[in-house]
Amino acid sequence: MNAPVFTDLGLPTQPAVVFLHGVGGGRHGWAAQQAHVAALGWRSLAWDMPGYGDSAMVSPYDFAHLAQALWQMLDAAHIDQAVLVGHSMGAMVALQAWTQAPERISGLMLAASSPAFGHSDGDFQKQFLAQRLAPLEAGKTMGDIADKLIPTMAAPGGDAAHLIPAKLKSAHQSMSAVPPATYRAALHALVQFEQRAALPTLTVPVLCLAAAHDRTAPPAVMERMAQKIPGARYACLAGAGHLLHCEQPEAFNAELEQFLKDVKP
Repeated sequence: MNAPVFTDLGLPTQPAVVFLHGVGGGRHGWAAQQAHVAALGWRSLAWDMPGYGDSAMVSPYDFAHLAQALWQMLDAAHIDQAVLVGHSMGAMVALQAWTQAPERISGLMLAASSPAFGHSDGDFQKQFLAQRLAPLEAGKTMGDIADKLIPTMAAPGGDAAHLIPAKLKSAHQSMSAVPPATYRAALHALVQFEQRAALPTLTVPVLCLAAAHDRTAPPAVMERMAQKIPGARYACLAGAGHLLHCEQPEAFNAELEQFLKDVKP
């Protein structure tokens, strides 16, 4: 299988940061972060997760195979070790990757995520899947889903509910472009995620970054996650929801910059 498609900024001699998007994301959603770390002297990669953009699907579509695809991408880019910055499902891929090859990870920034998917009982998972997949079953497009979902994931206020704020345009475009089959596969993988046991094993710098208005990965969940990771730092962005890197790019970048200072050899 070909390595996932990625945007690569910087020089091979620079330390590397890898950006991993969530269920409704894509590599272009990290443009503000890639520009910021480039100015700080870092090389950065932002991938289209398997099945997204021009990246080939993996089968079975699970976290073990997504993490393997990450190593494949780093091999293709000739990167031995990198800082992983994951948003939502992307942070879960980063945690999974730690369980496979910790020596290749120099730091983890886990944003708006959790170490496991909600309750472990099957009913909760089935309910979540049914709710998220219902629009597709009803014949809606991914654009229709983005119209409804994106505003509910952001912090309240500012724009009228039926409008997509300018700062969320890229998030809307990314979600609209996700192939329905990939969206289904990603959601089915998501509800199986469980890596709570990995948290105490983390031995690199870790930042758990929450958002005050995030209902998908509430601050309390992220704070508890940070408490279970040796030496991890917890921070929370005010005025942001689940799409924090799009909603508050300057504040997100400031936290990222501080974190990279902790990591840089």
